[in-house]
Amino acid sequence: MEKGKTLFWLIPGLIVLILLPPLTGSVTMRESVFLMLMYVSLAVSLNIILGYTGYVSFGHIVFYGIGGYIAFYLMKFYNVHLIPAMVAGGIGAAIAAYALGEAVLRLRGAFFAIATIGVNEAVKALVNNLDFIGGAEGLFFNFKIYKAYGGAAKAIWFSYYTMAGITLIAILVAYLIKKSKFGLGLMAIREDEDAALVLGVSTKHYKSLAYAISAFFPGMVGAVFFFKAGNIEPHDAFHLIKSIEMIFMVMLGGYGNVTGALTGALVYERLKGYLLVSPLFKDLHMAISGAILLLIVLFMPQGIVGFIRERSKRLREWLE
Repeated sequence: MEKGKTLFWLIPGLIVLILLPPLTGSVTMRESVFLMLMYVSLAVSLNIILGYTGYVSFGHIVFYGIGGYIAFYLMKFYNVHLIPAMVAGGIGAAIAAYALGEAVLRLRGAFFAIATIGVNEAVKALVNNLDFIGGAEGLFFNFKIYKAYGGAAKAIWFSYYTMAGITLIAILVAYLIKKSKFGLGLMAIREDEDAALVLGVSTKHYKSLAYAISAFFPGMVGAVFFFKAGNIEPHDAFHLIKSIEMIFMVMLGGYGNVTGALTGALVYERLKGYLLVSPLFKDLHMAISGAILLLIVLFMPQGIVGFIRERSKRLREWLE
């Protein structure tokens, strides 16, 4: 299958964006780009289950929380370095997703979406009542933990570069999946699951595997974010609004393609940043985002990138 030309500009473009903060020495730009990279990773990973397979996961943030808690626990109580702790968090989230997928992926449409919300809220309630991981108060780092990274200031930069690495890998994996036989099977499920099953696609296995892969990256993102923050608590780790934001990013840019998820994440980060500092709109940013999503669904259901792809054959191979 022809690979297209998306990665020829997408990866170099992201690398340039990643290098801007260290080259300029701007702390403000670093924080802004960190959030952009975080949103891109979450949107691209969600797109694997939502865009490729057509299953809308409203509780996908549960894997961000699971990965965050696993990594934080390992770092706090066993002095595990961020990188192996982060990988452990990602693997833990993927295993949880695969196990959950065996049950909830039997449901379809609204039933699946509601089930994912229930899973997130159930895990949040469970974590709230587990004293060994801090319960409702969560866990906090002693700042001595950052000595292994050269101090707190260098640890922040380390978390920045780690998030950059996660983002690049997530994009590459999502793109390769789309161009693989496995990706074609996922998209066949999205178009008509019963027909895909008749044609020989192992729908149950494909869906569970896609769900696990889509959970792996949020698990690692959660690990890096909470390492940088220095604390973790159930409210932040399993905040349902973050799941809705992830869906908004995918739908805004265009579901089913990597460029769309990335575009939606970048646009949303800029939009949210503007609205939160605006005296007029700071308390209405979610309402405005909801209104924009409604307009997208009604008048441009294929999203920004999908809209461009439909109207320009030349750009299709560059926007996959």
